[in-house]
Amino acid sequence: MRRSTRRAGEYAMTIKQPVPNVSPSPGAVIQASPTVKDSPAVERALNRSKIYLLISWSMLYPEDEEFLDYLRCGEFVEDGRAALETLEAMLDGQGGQRAVRALAAIKKQIELVEALSTSECANWQLSDLQAEHRRVFSNVITLDCPPYETLFGNDHVFAQSHVMGDIAGFYRAFGVELSKDIHERLDHLSVEFEFMHFLAYKESYSRCHDGAEKTEIVVEAQKKFVKNHIGRWVPLFCRMLAKKADYGLFKLVADMTADWIDFETAFLGVTPQPYTETDYRPATFSSPEGQTYECGAQDQGNELSLLLNEVGAQSFMEIKEKEQDSGNTGPVGTA
Repeated sequence: MRRSTRRAGEYAMTIKQPVPNVSPSPGAVIQASPTVKDSPAVERALNRSKIYLLISWSMLYPEDEEFLDYLRCGEFVEDGRAALETLEAMLDGQGGQRAVRALAAIKKQIELVEALSTSECANWQLSDLQAEHRRVFSNVITLDCPPYETLFGNDHVFAQSHVMGDIAGFYRAFGVELSKDIHERLDHLSVEFEFMHFLAYKESYSRCHDGAEKTEIVVEAQKKFVKNHIGRWVPLFCRMLAKKADYGLFKLVADMTADWIDFETAFLGVTPQPYTETDYRPATFSSPEGQTYECGAQDQGNELSLLLNEVGAQSFMEIKEKEQDSGNTGPVGTA
């Protein structure tokens, strides 16, 4: 994937940190055995991260031609299809038949994107993609399908602030910061999906290098973020987006995203309480006086700066809910 290749350099700089109690060498890292590196669990995590990144990029307003080129040259379809096929081959029963059906549905959406990209999109200029984005999302926060979590399910500003603060807490716990030049809020779907992309990628690394305890931390964080955040509001958002778009690229992305959330909840073994149309109370987010939820920045555009902070991640999981959900299934933190 073009973006994941570019981003891989960032992972290398942040993950290859000194490893305590392993070697006096400042740059020492634990070498993974071929068995672990090639395990189905590692492949599942890597390819889940690719789908999250693909959807994340799809939802952004196109500032330049990078995403349009990615779409027109066929790499969007190639990367999506390859990730789905690998997931399907490596699923090993994880998520049951529901996960299998969800992957099949997403593959059909990818085929439709391929047909669109080789016909209509093949002749698009950047202005055409921008116009299509504005048609669906408008130039301001559209109330028909706002891609912001805090506009869903909150009946007063303090509830919104609580949700925004919890999102910021997840980002802080894993040392993830948002660029000061970002054009979106940290509760934007694209940002939340990029965070999940990071967690899934980190899981793949952790399974190879860090062992069961740290892997479990990352897996549990994914479960909690899906259950308490994207699994609650994104399904309703996707229905609203599909209705607003009606046709074209963003209709297909909406359907693909809805199927992906269905896959993820089955795969991770979590049961979110999704919002319904009656829970949607459009309002403009307003933080309480004196409080902000910006995370700082090092990257540009909508990039999340992937600065892994193991101590923070550990601290976050130490204050996790004392009572775990009973009966839930999903990936476990063993390499």
